[in-house]
Amino acid sequence: MMPTRRRILVLTALAALASGFRLQAQNLSVGDPAPALTVSSFVKGDPVAKLEPGKFYVVEFWATWCGPCRVTIPHLTELQKKHSEVNFIGVSVWEQDQDNVKPFVEKMGEKMAYRVAMDKVPEDAKGSEGAMASSWMKAAGQDGIPTAFIINKDNKIAWIGHPGQMDEPLEKIVGGSWDLQAAIAEHKKAMQEREELEKIQLKIVKARKSNDPKELIAVLDEIAHDRPQLEAPLGPEKFVALLKLGDCDKTLAFGKHLTEKLFAENPNALNFVAWSVVDPDVKEKRDPRLVRFAVEVAERADQLAKSKSAPIADTLAKAYFDAGQKAKALETQERAVQLAKGTELEKNSDMQERLEQYRKAAKE
Repeated sequence: MMPTRRRILVLTALAALASGFRLQAQNLSVGDPAPALTVSSFVKGDPVAKLEPGKFYVVEFWATWCGPCRVTIPHLTELQKKHSEVNFIGVSVWEQDQDNVKPFVEKMGEKMAYRVAMDKVPEDAKGSEGAMASSWMKAAGQDGIPTAFIINKDNKIAWIGHPGQMDEPLEKIVGGSWDLQAAIAEHKKAMQEREELEKIQLKIVKARKSNDPKELIAVLDEIAHDRPQLEAPLGPEKFVALLKLGDCDKTLAFGKHLTEKLFAENPNALNFVAWSVVDPDVKEKRDPRLVRFAVEVAERADQLAKSKSAPIADTLAKAYFDAGQKAKALETQERAVQLAKGTELEKNSDMQERLEQYRKAAKE
């Protein structure tokens, strides 16, 4: 089924390693003076010409097209109400069309009850080339939104992060109990860690492009050895590489390590492992031992999901079918199709085609 299912877990794991592949030169950090406020206009609230010493500011970057930004907007409004002494400024960046900003803000109404401004983008330039996007976000090595900067009374950046996580820092900064030196050290450490993780991503990408499973496995093993905490998120990719290598004994050994130790209580991860074995897009015939392993793993995933997951039931049915258990395959696929009703999988033709395939096979 769905080539996306094979990719979802791996892509999610890699996203957890770092926020992106761009290694940006960082010249703005916690503890540095806040850059200039260079916006084209304010679409809500009294304009702020510049950030003044003696005042607190939260400069938050968002965009109309950004789903997570929409989620945090009401939270920012609540924080603005709670901290009237803080000047909240939401700056719209990376917009494909800045004409969308004002109507969006007007539609949000009181849900977005703080100042809102638009980035100053040169004529004929891309939204990512705006003044604020460059002097704040890019300079600070931030490539994801929403992102907030808290500016203290000394006009210095006291904190950078996701606005959903700034309640405590803001409280302490306003209350005068914030340890800026500790925050500087913590931010520096976090950015160094992110840079290392981005380098790891690039190393994995390079190994992938070689199309050599041995090379990819060697890289993944090296990373897991140096950083044991990454063995689980990288495990699925290594398992797929081992399948391509064709060494059944090594594949089974690592598969059992994944499913019995690292993913024992994770139905979606177990489902990924089982599906990787029985994926119909893979033309090579699997060793019967691997198919039996897939059945066991898929059954465990189905139990953990309380038999209520359409993708997992679909995987289990395919595993039963490959194992020659035609009646069980048909029964389980019927359940999968039933569970898919009312979800995005209902339109997936592959599931229905497999159901017809199992029905035909059951009659033979």
